Amino acid sequence: MSASTTISPTCLFCGRPLRGRMDKKFCDAGCKNGHSNQLQRAERAAIRPIDAILKHNRRVLKRCLGADHHKVVAKTELMHRGLRFDYYTHHDTNLRAEQYVFCYDYGYLPLTDGKCLVVRK
Repeated sequence: MSASTTISPTCLFCGRPLRGRMDKKFCDAGCKNGHSNQLQRAERAAIRPIDAILKHNRRVLKRCLGADHHKVVAKTELMHRGLRFDYYTHHDTNLRAEQYVFCYDYGYLPLTDGKCLVVRK
């Protein structure tokens, strides 16, 4: 008869042998969090620069608007302040079928005369 060998499971993060339940995957909460962070690191690295641009766009719109509820601003001024028109969080259409472009809670409506109506939702 051959002796049966039991393979003890090891932690998916640090590789140490596990004790306790047979379905256990990690030593403790620290290893579980470390493993999760490791899996998501590449995704967060891709999102970080885009999120920075979106936050910058929001700050530009906020500074242009100031304390007003809405304000007409030249598109060139928004470009001069560094607004990246190709980065935004969502669109919103009003009752007149005009489409606003938003960066979180601040947005703008492109007007026909090279200006934009900056608003806060």
